[in-house]
Amino acid sequence: MRNPTRRSMLGVTAGFGALSAVRAAVKPVKITDVDLFAIHMPVSAHESAAGFMNRYLVAKVVTDAGVTGYSFAGAPPQALGAVKEVLVGKDLFNVDSQLREGLWRWGGVEHAVWDAIGKIAGQPVYKLLGAAKDRVTPYLTCVWPGPADQQQVPYQAQVDMAVKIKDAGFKGMKIRVWRPDPMSDVEVCRLIKEATGKDFHLMFDRTADAPVSASGQQVWDLQTGLKVARGLQKAGAYWLEEPFLRSDYESPAKLASMVDILITGGEAYSVLEPYRQCLLHRTYDILQPDGRQCGGIFRARQVGILAESFHVPVILHGTMSLLLAGWLQATLAIGSPWQEIALITPPLLPEEQWSPGLKVLKSKQMFVFDQGELVAPVYPGIGLDIDEEAVERYRVKA
Repeated sequence: MRNPTRRSMLGVTAGFGALSAVRAAVKPVKITDVDLFAIHMPVSAHESAAGFMNRYLVAKVVTDAGVTGYSFAGAPPQALGAVKEVLVGKDLFNVDSQLREGLWRWGGVEHAVWDAIGKIAGQPVYKLLGAAKDRVTPYLTCVWPGPADQQQVPYQAQVDMAVKIKDAGFKGMKIRVWRPDPMSDVEVCRLIKEATGKDFHLMFDRTADAPVSASGQQVWDLQTGLKVARGLQKAGAYWLEEPFLRSDYESPAKLASMVDILITGGEAYSVLEPYRQCLLHRTYDILQPDGRQCGGIFRARQVGILAESFHVPVILHGTMSLLLAGWLQATLAIGSPWQEIALITPPLLPEEQWSPGLKVLKSKQMFVFDQGELVAPVYPGIGLDIDEEAVERYRVKA
């Protein structure tokens, strides 16, 4: 049986916000140019090997209002011609039309469009799209170096990282359930929960469509999924993510009806129809659109509204560092209870792993964590205080 108390804690609030009012209050703004390029901040060999994040794809959207929008979740430079065809000469505020004309293929570029809109409005994007809340609880997704299935990682290393994360003030962690014998990860769950206690949330991700060639795993059948889900549930896990193929809308729904642990998924969909099918089939207890893959901030907000009509919460599939800015704006507008921060390379914690990115920020602070919560940025747009000269300084020459 499902636990209604747990699911009731995941409710979200609606509200589309003041975008139309903002648009009426300003003169028409045209997009005059777009640029896509990579930046590379230098790091030491030790930092590079440890997983410090220092490379980004930048999207730059220039307007005739003298305002420029940026995103560090941009598209490859090779896409520049196609992106320009969709955006240049178009109304900056008409995001829905831009998406219909193809912008959904480059969700990170859409973040830059919103950055410009927010700067013109003098408001963070989440306030323009509903302002459901101004902070959210983050959880960290950890992936250790080496084979993707993580069979090389000692159980104790995962336990130690969980304790480190909890001691740093975070309230949740996600790891892969990819070992050749998935019941091994059930044992890891038991050990982590023993070490961290009942108030620390532990999530597991199967990512069924991902290749796990090192272990020779096949896609789980329903009986395997049921065995693992029951084991994780007994051990105290919070959710099991994508236990079956992403194209399979029925098996996750069957599994969810047989266990109490939450069954989640949806990170790979790039149009609205798969989300509608998930909702119609009751595929997942929580939908997890990706803030770039789904088409961008506006599309994520649309998924949130669609899901709310079915009383299904939305928690965005995550990212990290400078890319997180756009994801966070969508999360706050939706009112999600969690924000994934991924991928963290142990034993690093987020602010350490992200530190090279501070070189392109005037404020020298990327995000604020307060008592285990991720706080909304105060800057307009997607919330980054960008040093444009530094961005150009670290630009990779074509």
